[in-house]
Amino acid sequence: MAENGVLFRVEGLRKEYLMGEVVVSALRGIDLDIRRGEFLAIIGPSGSGKSTLLNIIGGIDTPTAGKVFFDTQDLSELTERRLTQYRRHHIGFVFQFYNLIPNLTACENVEMATEITHKPLEASRALELVGLAERRDHFPSQLSGGEQQRVAIARAVAKQPEILLCDEPTGALDYSTGKVVLALLREINRKTGTTVVVITHNAAVGGMADRVVRLRDGRVADLVVNESPLEADQIEW
Repeated sequence: MAENGVLFRVEGLRKEYLMGEVVVSALRGIDLDIRRGEFLAIIGPSGSGKSTLLNIIGGIDTPTAGKVFFDTQDLSELTERRLTQYRRHHIGFVFQFYNLIPNLTACENVEMATEITHKPLEASRALELVGLAERRDHFPSQLSGGEQQRVAIARAVAKQPEILLCDEPTGALDYSTGKVVLALLREINRKTGTTVVVITHNAAVGGMADRVVRLRDGRVADLVVNESPLEADQIEW
């Protein structure tokens, strides 16, 4: 059961996949708390279990064993319908690829998210938060990669979720644009109090997080608290 200040509690989380006759263990007993309002970086190489962990927390995937509590709710007890509601109302997703609908404007892409949740932020306000108010009527093809990712972040933020789950959010961006996106995620975390979890193979991102979890072979290899997190423009890679 979650304690005060803890938004998620992960207990003994295991995930196995069957590939032909071979059992592949993606997660091998993860224990982790995610705190309200923190900026958490989960770092590890490809195959370390980062995306699997994020997908289970986000209600996209289910564990083989172990539990995930959101506040005091055990996600494994939710029906498929309630799991869908959980994703809609409490989770904001930001992926490496923007997944914008090409024939909708930036504003219309964001509005799609506001239609499926019960406490939405106005699409225009969400675009203001990411610095794209003047680009609201542009289509994705008229936006740079960084701008498209900012629209994707606005779409996630418009749901006013408790947590933003970001899977390699700078993976498709160049160095400078990646830093802009990371700075934006940190700003949203500070301004709105939204918990932000960024998973990445880029160890430098850990420098700007409140806490850093390092995964290796499906296990937590290390957990570090940053007493003085850096700003995005101070990290180098």
